[in-house]
Amino acid sequence: DLDIKIFQEVAKEQNITKAAENLHITQPTLSRQLKSLEEELGQQLFVRSSHNIQLTNEGKLLSKRTADILNMVDKTTNEFKAMHDLLVAMSI
Repeated sequence: DLDIKIFQEVAKEQNITKAAENLHITQPTLSRQLKSLEEELGQQLFVRSSHNIQLTNEGKLLSKRTADILNMVDKTTNEFKAMHDLLVAMSI
């Protein structure tokens, strides 16, 4: 879950330093997490330059999929909360 959020933040910002600041982690930690994710998936997800970072085609696909996953997690969490609230309201 943390890897997905880190990946999404870097994809959004296209800047490792800015993404690290937003996530309140150090830039070296973020870079290690990205490298680890790329190694785990066996895919290069970013093209890095001295000033920015851009998604590869594989990175673009992963960005879409992780956005879908995070949206589904949020939707499910909201549904659980609504169910809980309904049960609490019914028991009063």
